[in-house]
Amino acid sequence: MTTLQERTVADVVTENIKAAHVFKKHGIDFCCGGGVSITKACEKAKIDPEILIAELVNLNNAPDRASDYNSWKLDFLTDHIINVHHQYVEENSPLLLQYAKRVNHVHGHHYTELAEIESLVTQVVQAMAAHQKKEELILFPFIKKLVKSEREGAEVPPIHFGSVENPITMMEEEHEEAGEIMRKIAELSNNYTPPQGACNTYRAFFAKLDEFEQDLHHHIHLENNILFPKALKLEKKLKNN
Repeated sequence: MTTLQERTVADVVTENIKAAHVFKKHGIDFCCGGGVSITKACEKAKIDPEILIAELVNLNNAPDRASDYNSWKLDFLTDHIINVHHQYVEENSPLLLQYAKRVNHVHGHHYTELAEIESLVTQVVQAMAAHQKKEELILFPFIKKLVKSEREGAEVPPIHFGSVENPITMMEEEHEEAGEIMRKIAELSNNYTPPQGACNTYRAFFAKLDEFEQDLHHHIHLENNILFPKALKLEKKLKNN
């Protein structure tokens, strides 16, 4: 039997989304880097695994139905991702760009890292806009066709990209790129900590960046660790029937 220490970070979060808060607190990546064991993740983060394990054990291990994403149908999960996470990015991206430009314009002469932060914010906003369109127009509709095929006992519908694995691989690479941009922003901003005496706009900007990163981590987790593996498994199952 696999011990908790041997299980991957992604598996634990998939089973109970509340575990994401524990990993986040300790600086452990549970989305893009979630494929490693808890032991290895603790080694990388330089934390005592016993402390982390104790916190995980104390979580309520029965996830509430509203966040038991692992039990959801894939078509329902894709709609959730669009309506919650894609919508969040679309609504908050203009605000982030405005904050980044304003704060850099006013305070960039003193805090020189703000120019790079503004550039990185522009990069991640543009990258996510293009990324989400690909998912909404290409990948997610095909996943819904797979679900429909299984429900109706039909064959896998023909597609120009060969297999669902191809767009999934591209989406995972783009997730990694977006995650890396946010890691750079976090580093430059001292984990979104505004300087002493910062104005309200400065503070609001860093708070929004922190919120944006948390949403991105949850967003990527749902896709990399739940939606994509299940879509690959479903396509394989249908082709073998």
